[in-house]
Amino acid sequence: MAVNNSAILPVLLLSTLFAFLLLSPAILVSYLYPDRIINTLFYAPALSIESHPYIFLRAAIIVSAWLFGYSAIKNLPITITGPVNATRPVMTLALAMMIFHEALNIYQWIGVFITMVSLFLLSSSSKKEGVKFSRNQWIVFAFLGALIGSLSELYEKFLMQQFDVVTVQFWTSVYQCLIITVVMLVAKVSHPKRKFNPGFKWSILFIALFLMLTDFAYLYALSCTGAMISIISLIRRSSVLVSFAGGIVFFKERNIKAKIIDLVLMIVGMFFLFLGAA
Repeated sequence: MAVNNSAILPVLLLSTLFAFLLLSPAILVSYLYPDRIINTLFYAPALSIESHPYIFLRAAIIVSAWLFGYSAIKNLPITITGPVNATRPVMTLALAMMIFHEALNIYQWIGVFITMVSLFLLSSSSKKEGVKFSRNQWIVFAFLGALIGSLSELYEKFLMQQFDVVTVQFWTSVYQCLIITVVMLVAKVSHPKRKFNPGFKWSILFIALFLMLTDFAYLYALSCTGAMISIISLIRRSSVLVSFAGGIVFFKERNIKAKIIDLVLMIVGMFFLFLGAA
């Protein structure tokens, strides 16, 4: 809703700025009155100078994923981009195999195979809407956004073993604002005639609120002892059910019956990944 008839960069900047403002009270109380909040989930200890590059890297990875992902959302039906983004657990597993030399068990291989079949079927059903997976740059953007998001999940698992949730959230939002501002300035210089004023939309504020809440729950889950990124990534991707329903209810998207079959297959694939990681 937010990117309809609006440029992507200002929407990202405003939503990130709102998230920064929503998180600011917890930071101020943590710094000014630490005794009142130190034993709660919302306490944010001060971050050392040496630690800031780690948070900056997370912000840069997330902004990159957003730029690709939001570009795809803006130009494709959400009933296509949602299932593509739901393949992130498969990408996370593949990256874990390459980086950590993890081996897939039989359930995980079945899950990967079923997910690949569902993507093939999704590409076939998408042709009815003029979207060809092999020739559409926005499909490439959707996959790049999902791939970078998978890298982010692996990196965030590392971060949450060292830092507190609200601290990571707050400083990530600060660096995201800076990075997006720089990108906007570069884009403005490169394309001086391009307009970057999105106008205020309530949906932008809700992006900030929903991202803040989901990021808090996600980072807190990663910080728990024994947390498995493969399971957490899988649970996060169940959000495809929400985006898929939204595409039907709010955006009246077409060719739903064929896509539902693809989605069900993908969920079955996710279930086998869950069995393999349990």
